[in-house]
This record gives sequence, structure tokens and C-alpha cells, in this order.
Amino acid sequence: MWYACQRMKRPSASHNQEIWDVVVIGGGPSGMMAAGTAAATAAGVLLIEKNPILGKKLLITGGGRCNVTNAELDTRKLLEKFGRPGKFLFSAFSQWSVKETLDFFHGRNMPTKIENELRVFPVSDKAQSVWNVLRDYLKEGKVTIMANSPVESFVMTDAKTISGVKLANGSVIQGRSFILATGGKSHPETGSTGEGFGWLRSLGHTVIDTAPALVPVKLSDPWIKRLQGVSLPMARFTIFQNGIKQSVHKGKLLFTHFGISGPTVLNMSDGIRELMEYGTVTLTTDLLPALDHKQVDTAVQELFKAQSNKQFKNIMTDLLPAALIQTLGELSGIDPKTPCHSISREARLQLVQTLKSLTLHVSGVLGMEKAVITSGGIVLEEVDFKTMRSHVISNLYLVGDTLNIVRPSGGYSLQLCWTTGAVAGRNAGVGR
Repeated sequence: MWYACQRMKRPSASHNQEIWDVVVIGGGPSGMMAAGTAAATAAGVLLIEKNPILGKKLLITGGGRCNVTNAELDTRKLLEKFGRPGKFLFSAFSQWSVKETLDFFHGRNMPTKIENELRVFPVSDKAQSVWNVLRDYLKEGKVTIMANSPVESFVMTDAKTISGVKLANGSVIQGRSFILATGGKSHPETGSTGEGFGWLRSLGHTVIDTAPALVPVKLSDPWIKRLQGVSLPMARFTIFQNGIKQSVHKGKLLFTHFGISGPTVLNMSDGIRELMEYGTVTLTTDLLPALDHKQVDTAVQELFKAQSNKQFKNIMTDLLPAALIQTLGELSGIDPKTPCHSISREARLQLVQTLKSLTLHVSGVLGMEKAVITSGGIVLEEVDFKTMRSHVISNLYLVGDTLNIVRPSGGYSLQLCWTTGAVAGRNAGVGR
């Protein structure tokens, strides 16, 4: 690989070594974007990565397909998806938003396509295509890459200025501006272990403890294992805590061997995790949200009448997948082999109730190893979002998952990386 040879340029501990204009710590998507953008300002840029390769987590995002961004071109509407942090992000997104991201990748010969919920993917369906664009961007800017180089700590000139970073091998890298792009704690096997948060605390920043944010949800219902792999294109979820309604969500449902997943479930998971700290959480799931209760009852009666001599398990597949129908029948007290003409009115009404309000008992959410992102990070009031510069340290810029921003599934995470990386890189480069 191009950057493999860059590893040979190892600094000594000498005070006479080169002083870099910009030092970027972390070679994920935000770090790669920041390094390339800083280099475009004619700055001398060093990118330090503890893994043998850059973008290790990037290569597995979206199941290896890489959801590059979300094609919502109205920045205000886009930022509504970020909730409260959206008001902080407006300054950064006014400089680099979805249009600039698409122009960046399209201008480097990576065509994209738009799928459900405006999710943007490379036409190749390969995260490698995104990685290749970023690699070439770094090469174009003559960014020096130092892989296999874990950082141990910052070296300070005074209480508000960083002069360098100390590597695990004892050598010190000197620089004028520093961009921290070490990410959160999701997928720790890729190197995202959250050490940057400890450094930020030592510098005087306030850091909110991290927790898994976009993760699948675990259920205690014993029948759930039978439904592994069954999916519905649309379901409505109502979240209850201690029997009190909390929120309603709508979207795709995927059953797994341990519970449920899918984009909507991932987006619900952080709220579910927080609710579980204070009470029992259940979900009522409407499996046929396009029909009201009476319409579902009518549809079931018509099926029973039209195919009255057939077994229950063989006729309900007009409404839902066969594996799901068998389970729902059992939960409603209907033997799957029962002829439709023998199903009582009470059993039919119980089936309709189950279809419209299936209760799922939440036992938890999966951990960091399955998290798409983590919640937590530096409090947003301590960052100047016009430049991504720290309010605490004069020559430190903060990007990506170092920020306390929970965002939904659907391309928003990578767009946050592209935006904050580009803004930080440009300002660190010109402000050296």
C-alpha cells in the first residue's frame, strides 16, 4: 500500500526534529478527511494511526457497503435528525454539508446511489471504494502517514497549548496544530477504545461517559429464537417504561436469535438503554401498521371464509411471513394445523390483538462490540463549531466521535465525520 512506506519516517526523541503544521491523531473517516483537507491548504500534515491500516472501521460500516451520507440536501431538515446537538452543528454544516460530500466523492470518480430513507451508498456497494477515494486524497496532499503508532499522551507547552504528542515507543511528535480524531468506543476490535477521552479530561475538558448508542435490542421472550432472519418492511413500535407510554417509532423490523434489529430499532436503542436504568421496558409492536384494528379483523375473517378448510398455517402467509404466523398463532392460542372453520371468534380476536399489539419484553441492548456509534464524548459547549477548535486548548481541534452527539442510523454518522473533519482540517491548516 502507498502509506506502508510512510511508516519508515519515524521521529526520534530529538528536540531538533521536524515540526509539523498539522498533526492528526486517528486515521478513521473524520481523521482522513481532516488530514486531506488540511494538506489542501499547503500545510505539512502528519496522520498518526495506531492500527497497521487506516480506516479499519470504515471498511466494515453498513455491512461493508458503507452508507456514505443521507441525501437530505436541506441542511436544517438534516440537522433536525440530530436533536439538540443540531443547533451546535449549523455553523459547521453551513460550510460542508451533504452537497459538498457528494461533490467530493463524485468529483473523484465514485458514483453513488440513493436507497431507502435517502441513504447514499457507492454504486459499487463496497466500502473499499470510499476508502480508496480518501487514500488518494491523502496521497494527493502528500500527507505523511505513521501507522502502527499508538499515541500515549499530549505534551504541553503551557496549560492551554499543545506542543506535541508522545508515542508509546517514547518518541515525541512536535506540531503547531493538532486534530483529535480517535473516535468513540464502538467496535473496539477496530481500535476504537476511547483513549482520547482520557486525554481530553487531562487537558481540562468535560467528557460525558460513553455508552453503546446504535445497537440491536435484546428480548427475554423465549419464542424469539424461532424467528431469526424474519423481517418486515414496516412495523410500529411503542415504547413503555413501567407501563407508561414513552414514544412511538415506525420502520423496518428484523428478528434475530437474541431479539430485534433494523435501522429503526438501532435508533431506538439509546433511549431504551436510558429508560432501563429506571424501570422495566416493554415494546408493543404493530405488525400491520397500514391497517387499523377493524381492517385487520376484516382481512382475517375474509381469509378464514375464503379458505375455510385449509389449515391456519397455510393461509395467513398472505399477510405475514410463514415463520411469524406460526408463532403468532401459538401466542394467540391457535394450533397451526387447525382448519380455519374451526377457529373460534375469541381466538380470532386474540390473533388480531396480537397482530396489532405484540408485546416484546426488553432485557437489554447489546454492548460496545456491536454498537454502530457510542453516546458520550466532549460536551458541545466546549467546542467552537465554526472551526471545530477547542475552547479549552488553543491549538486543538475535535472531530467525529470525540463529540457528544448521538445521531440516527442512515448516513448521519459518516456525514458528521466528513463535515467536522473538513472544517477542522481547513481551519487547522490555515491557522497554523
